[in-house]
Amino acid sequence: MADQPNLQQLWDSEQIRQCLYRYCRGIDRMDEAALRSVAWPEGPDQHGAFKGTASEFVDWALTVLPHIERAVHQVHNVMITFEDGSAAAVESVFTALHRQPDDDGSLVVLHMCGRYLDRFEKRDGDWRIAARQVVFDWIEKSAPTPGAHPDRFAARTPVGGRFPDDPLYAFLSRNG
Repeated sequence: MADQPNLQQLWDSEQIRQCLYRYCRGIDRMDEAALRSVAWPEGPDQHGAFKGTASEFVDWALTVLPHIERAVHQVHNVMITFEDGSAAAVESVFTALHRQPDDDGSLVVLHMCGRYLDRFEKRDGDWRIAARQVVFDWIEKSAPTPGAHPDRFAARTPVGGRFPDDPLYAFLSRNG
């Protein structure tokens, strides 16, 4: 029937969303395996100051991320247009917060919003990004809250961290 949902498209849409979420986890936790799992390695990636392949982006990100004290990435408003059963154009709105050194070395909070314009391809049943262009719609810099982690977080524990020390990985090993 025409009004029945296409179950394959529903499943494929969910797989694409899970891939986008995995990217956010990978970039925030500095999890190389997660980052490498989201894109076909040879695909182009234009990502702010970076321009190269997806594999080269991961290499670059792993050299930049250690200088970012904290990062939180979120995706929302994911719009998927299927081109056929193995390709899709995907626009995802993102919000990213970074606590990092500014150009002069001083610590800043960088609040960025924009969109990931991704071409996804399904190969051997696996949906991954085949090409990415990052479009920035909003960037704000502000002074960070002073103090080290224990001062800022107070009794709010546990505090998130990077792979493999973030509480997520112990949680997954117990429940995965």
